[in-house]
Amino acid sequence: MSADLLVVAGEASGDRAAACVVRALGGARVFGLGGAALAGAGAHLVADLRESTALGIGEVAARALSIGGALARVIAEARRRKPRAALLVNYTEFNSRIAHVLHDAGVRVLWYIAPQIWAWRASRARSLRRNIDRMAVILPFEEDLWRKEGIDAHYVGHPAMEDPGLGRVAAREALGLTPYAWAVAILPGSRPHEVKKLLRPMLEAYDLVRRERASVDARVLLAPSLDDETRAWACSEARARRVDTADVDPARGAQAVLRAFDASLCASGTAALEAALARAIPIVAYKVGLLTELAARRFLTTEHVALPNVLLGRRAFPELVQRDLTVARLASTLGEVLETREEMLRACADVEKLLGSKKTPSADVARMLRPWLGEA
Repeated sequence: MSADLLVVAGEASGDRAAACVVRALGGARVFGLGGAALAGAGAHLVADLRESTALGIGEVAARALSIGGALARVIAEARRRKPRAALLVNYTEFNSRIAHVLHDAGVRVLWYIAPQIWAWRASRARSLRRNIDRMAVILPFEEDLWRKEGIDAHYVGHPAMEDPGLGRVAAREALGLTPYAWAVAILPGSRPHEVKKLLRPMLEAYDLVRRERASVDARVLLAPSLDDETRAWACSEARARRVDTADVDPARGAQAVLRAFDASLCASGTAALEAALARAIPIVAYKVGLLTELAARRFLTTEHVALPNVLLGRRAFPELVQRDLTVARLASTLGEVLETREEMLRACADVEKLLGSKKTPSADVARMLRPWLGEA
């Protein structure tokens, strides 16, 4: 490579996706913001994503100093190193500011994993149109949507399709799960705030189901983006209810072991899609603070919060949102899913078909970047 590449990935799933692109490039001089996956791929981290991960208006406000500090360091390093190109991965509010600075400095910008303007705040498209050169989108309907907004968008496929994970038997062995029991994945999220909101009701709901079924097991899968305090709290909560925890591989994500499970209690986001692809039927939980809820009511334009449901255009998998998210509802829904799982496997196959199994997102994104970095 003949030029530096700036990469900014502020969330766990984006960190994994960015790391795969960096590996596909091979030998790139990469710096920026990310986590363990990007660092493992050879990137020099100016800031760690654990400093700036936040969900909702209240948490963003509480972590404003930390987020602002990370933003300032990334911008300062970009001005010092003068990269020829930048790969900005999701993380919309933070990366929108970075994109504006880079555009003014003449840096070519590729945005990977688009903001969900189909869900809310479609106005975000205007600022991106001014400040980015190209976009790589991961949902099939997004290409036309962004092209209509005047952005050079290309559907590259979803990163979750690149790694099928371990087979069912190998994944169960890796996690120490009982071979023939029902198995439930508990995925409370990659951000500290959502873990604090979701883990306890998920554990309590699983405990209710376990009392009624002798043959059911579970694991709490902890994201690598969690800070030490949140991780310790989560482990303590799980131990109190006799549930084992497992650390998610930073490079491969939860999908590496999701085929071990029959069902999953998961936060809204990438995990729900990964669970559907792994046939671990997702039950999606979503809960935010009052300010964020009020904003969402005003701007939300989609009927579904679970990505697989958005793709399918129907409520194929359960969603428990805000006041509907109770321990009793979670437990009853989990019990129903375990009993009717076979009926939901067809929807999982439909999700996989829609995403396209022959797509190679990391290689395609790397191919878009190479000319900007001086490589043929």
